[in-house]
Amino acid sequence: MLFTTNWLSKIFTDNQGDVQDNKEIKVVTTDSRSKDNNSLFIPIVGENFDAHVFIEQAIKNGAVAVLWDKSKKIPESVSPQFPVFLVDDTLKALQDLSAQYRNEINPIVIGITGSNGKTTTKDLTASVVKMSFRTHYTKGNFNNHIGLPLTILSMDRNTEVLILEMGMSNYGEIDLLSRISRPDYAIITNIGESHIEFLGSRQGIVKAKLEIVNGLKEAGVLVIDGDEPLLQDLQVNQKVVKNGFRKTNDNVLSNVLITPTGTEFNLSDGLNYKVPLLGRHHAKNASFALTIGNHLKIDPEKSNLAFHELELTSMRFELIKGKNDASIINDAYNASPTSMKASIDVVKQMDGFPQKVLVLGDILELGNHSEALHRSIADTIESPITVLFTFGEQARLISEEVEKKGSTIECMHFVSKEEMAKALHTYLTKDALLLFKASRGLKFETIIEGLQKSE
Repeated sequence: MLFTTNWLSKIFTDNQGDVQDNKEIKVVTTDSRSKDNNSLFIPIVGENFDAHVFIEQAIKNGAVAVLWDKSKKIPESVSPQFPVFLVDDTLKALQDLSAQYRNEINPIVIGITGSNGKTTTKDLTASVVKMSFRTHYTKGNFNNHIGLPLTILSMDRNTEVLILEMGMSNYGEIDLLSRISRPDYAIITNIGESHIEFLGSRQGIVKAKLEIVNGLKEAGVLVIDGDEPLLQDLQVNQKVVKNGFRKTNDNVLSNVLITPTGTEFNLSDGLNYKVPLLGRHHAKNASFALTIGNHLKIDPEKSNLAFHELELTSMRFELIKGKNDASIINDAYNASPTSMKASIDVVKQMDGFPQKVLVLGDILELGNHSEALHRSIADTIESPITVLFTFGEQARLISEEVEKKGSTIECMHFVSKEEMAKALHTYLTKDALLLFKASRGLKFETIIEGLQKSE
């Protein structure tokens, strides 16, 4: 049980029906199709839909109470005894309810944001923390103004640590999420170019990401990418911990070694760590998790063990087997120029593959910076990369730049996914490593599915 209708009636005092019956609420949902007994249904109003019209379906599927926009008529089919909590705005009510529930349970809260790496850092942090604490954390991409409140409202009452990923595309969004969740610890993984179309510059991105301190407790800790020049002179009230490769950082990473099965590194605590992820950037992501673990007094050996049992959100640098035993890296969940370059660098460093094939697609939401940033990807594409495939209007610029350099890399641009998939079959050999990287909107997983090894 999360709470009861009686508890809800103290928050939403304008109500009707049998709200004092102490009906147990076990699930909070915004989806009337979800079949969950004892659920609270919160109908959200969007630009093209109004979920209030699905109240009968929600009740049929197990809803025992509803938050209801008081300006809308309740259908006659809804029993007068059915608990209805009347609000001015159901979205704001969802957010207010999640803040109240967060305060009721009062776990240690860790908020994570950043242009790249926030989901991986969330997964790494969760793997470390749950070794010692009852931990609840963001699943999938539930990291926005609806997803984060639903994540909070899905934690068990015995939760000790709550880990929340915070996504954004514009100013004010992280501010809202931070004030709802009131973190004890906040992490800014890095500053890239994601959403630069809306924020104008990397300086604008810094400003938006730093909104995470708006809800951070006074005695809280902010952990940041200490190698990022734009994060050097922060004026915040909370303690700041800097992680990175520069010797001036509080936690210094060194001796990074990329192996076929993961990345090893040393931290300034003198210990060696290994994560089953490929790339220097993942060493830094792991260091954020270790910093949180250290503050929570988790034994570093436990943290190292936790990394070995890591459960990753899918399509983030996922190494899978393709036909003819080709190795395929599915990193197609999303992309920014920074993360695309980092992924290419990892492929260049991986030994044992005479054939290294890049399959790159458009990076979205770059606005007026799009052409320059796509062309900049070519700076990273050099030997031992052997083949470059591009797909998408902007990705064509990457191929153009590589060809301009007079490189020996074979470049091919496609306007059809089907044609590209067909051409890729030629490169499916046991000596080949193929990287797929593009923004989520290009749905590269549909190509990967056709190249995978049959079970």
